[in-house]
Amino acid sequence: MRIILTGATGYIGKRLLPVLLKKGHHVICCVRDKKRFQPIEQFESQIEVCEVDFLNPKKFKSIPSNCDAAYYLIHSMSSSLSEFEQDEQFTAINFKKFVVEAGVKQVIYLGGIINSNNLSRHLQSRKLVGDILSNGPYKFTTLRAGIIVGSGSASFEIIRDLVEKLPVMIAPKWLKTRSQPIAIRDVISFLEGVLGNDDCYDQSFDIGGPDVMTYKEMLTEFARIRDLKRYIITVPVMSPRLSSYWLFLVTRVSYFLAVNLVDSMKVEVLCEKKGLEEILGIQPISYVESVKKAFEKIEQNLIVSSWKDTFAVSDMDSNLSEFIQVPKNGCFLDVKKIPVNECDQDQVLNNIWSIGGRRGWYYGNVLWKIRGWMDRLVGGVGLRRGRTHPSEIHPGDALDFWRVLLADKKQKRLLLFAEMKLPGEAWLEFKIEKSNEQPYLIQNATFRPKGVLGRLYWYSVLPFHLFVFKGMANKIVNYSNTTFDNRVATAKVI
Repeated sequence: MRIILTGATGYIGKRLLPVLLKKGHHVICCVRDKKRFQPIEQFESQIEVCEVDFLNPKKFKSIPSNCDAAYYLIHSMSSSLSEFEQDEQFTAINFKKFVVEAGVKQVIYLGGIINSNNLSRHLQSRKLVGDILSNGPYKFTTLRAGIIVGSGSASFEIIRDLVEKLPVMIAPKWLKTRSQPIAIRDVISFLEGVLGNDDCYDQSFDIGGPDVMTYKEMLTEFARIRDLKRYIITVPVMSPRLSSYWLFLVTRVSYFLAVNLVDSMKVEVLCEKKGLEEILGIQPISYVESVKKAFEKIEQNLIVSSWKDTFAVSDMDSNLSEFIQVPKNGCFLDVKKIPVNECDQDQVLNNIWSIGGRRGWYYGNVLWKIRGWMDRLVGGVGLRRGRTHPSEIHPGDALDFWRVLLADKKQKRLLLFAEMKLPGEAWLEFKIEKSNEQPYLIQNATFRPKGVLGRLYWYSVLPFHLFVFKGMANKIVNYSNTTFDNRVATAKVI
């Protein structure tokens, strides 16, 4: 089958794509920026990339033809509080026009469970999207899920942050709200199972795991699995705004996303059974098994996708192309050039590719953490996002409070763009180049200020840059992986 897959660089899309390819389907991956999409090498002949922005139909460069099915996995939950509903509606309308012209015979939509009369703004928006998509000249299938549990999922990582960071939680009363969590593997199985299935045409199905749990029970069960003793006290006086700040400060979510999550967590999301499990022969796994399998993937560094690599945790637009050309005019520069031994180039390149996250920034890590903490205080992303994989980086990935613009090992170049709150724009570039047959690590920090405040900011941090950037460049050249691995192993023993 020829299948259109939207959200191909998102959390769900990245996991669904290889499943469809292994079934032999030809997949047209719709992305807003081709530079963010990394095709699966062994299936390249089955993949077609279509650069399309459903918020801007004027940029529809080409529309595929003779398509059998399309998946709608687009979500605007984290965008501006005043605009996300409009964005969702506009996107759905444009998507419908797109797939009709493509001759699609079935549209599959992953939405939220909406069995309550008192819906949040987020769930109301999801319902409206479903209503828009259902009115088309194709067969329509809706799958509606609540909490999705899996390595790298937003729900899993938020629960993990709360449990692992807070021995005692003073929590809002919505922790008593019931939900029906489902494993990401089961979500993918259901999405693939309804494809081309006559019994699922023009039907809506709720999908959830076998356990009905309150959010408090999910937290306590998670703590038990991790062998952690945690105390949770619920109070009735914590307002939605205060709850949002609480989630924002303790976890890695953006403030906009925290507001939408809190709004939705006040609504029970329980499944109405309609027999989909029997139709497809799928038996969802329990919450406990979901969490355990998520940690198996984490410990093996096999996280296929992570919510923090989407643009849901930043204010940046998803189009990376306009930032790849680092400006030169009107900018402040900090350039470090360190000679590299010919035989050590691969080690230095690996050090560059391993920067951030658990390894840190090689020099002045305390100062980097303070900068991340300051960023969170003013509503920024901070350092808590870390990185998805300890040694692999791809364009579009989040890396602490940076976004990866370019990661090319053949060119020996890594380019990052700052997502912390700044009175200007900042780039950090690492590359290895030869001069007179001598290889050098060249580290460029570029800052383009906005107005007087931007200039004052640069001069205020310049004293720290003088030794932090120099120390970082020297450490990258001389850092030993063995030293780091030994330090991590010692920490685990302690």
